[in-house]
Amino acid sequence: MEFFDYTIKEELPSRLNGGKTIINTLNPHSFCIAKKDPLFKKSLVSADYLIPDGVGIVLAVKILFGKKIRKVSGSDLHAHILDVANRYSLRVFYLGASENTLLKIKEKVNLSHPNIKVGWFSPPYKNEFDPDDNRLMREKINDFNADVLFVGMTAPKQEKWIYENIQDLHVVFASGIGAVFDFYAGTVKRPSQFWIRMGLEWLPRLFREPKRLWKRNFHSTPEFLFDIVKEKISPISRFN
Repeated sequence: MEFFDYTIKEELPSRLNGGKTIINTLNPHSFCIAKKDPLFKKSLVSADYLIPDGVGIVLAVKILFGKKIRKVSGSDLHAHILDVANRYSLRVFYLGASENTLLKIKEKVNLSHPNIKVGWFSPPYKNEFDPDDNRLMREKINDFNADVLFVGMTAPKQEKWIYENIQDLHVVFASGIGAVFDFYAGTVKRPSQFWIRMGLEWLPRLFREPKRLWKRNFHSTPEFLFDIVKEKISPISRFN
């Protein structure tokens, strides 16, 4: 598991001559899912970078390793990559979400980052994709000649899709950023900076989507805190 002081602005240009960079995000809920889902765990651990998208991860690193790191949200990651892509006139592809959301993303990117060429595809809403689905998605991405791939299918689906398909993609960079698609498009409002600075971004989201997020906050969070306590008392490197 690798946490880092975010330097993607320098990382991406260095990869333009070959190779692929995968960045995944980690929060307490995804940590708990990964303990029970071997493929998801492999998808996270094999990434080039795993960034702390949650105050729980920041707290865990402080308690277990005595290191102070900062939260880097999927929205932060997306914003940085767009800045780099605009500077180098890259081609950015969005995979996931609805056609309406993707069109709003394209319009917004065109206004704020005019040097970027935007491609997109809205895959069918399924729990699992069949081989024809995966082949079509790979073709859409490669035919667009994408440099950057953002996948918005929510965890763990998006991370596993990248892991299982990356070798057949010609992209330089890939990342699963889930809810960022809707936040950026404006189809779902992200909590204000007040809640973000307080480390309580999850609270307004819970009130807005209780059916979807209750398990994350009332099951995974206590489980994660319990794991921190167990690891502090008797370290056994549960995740590595």
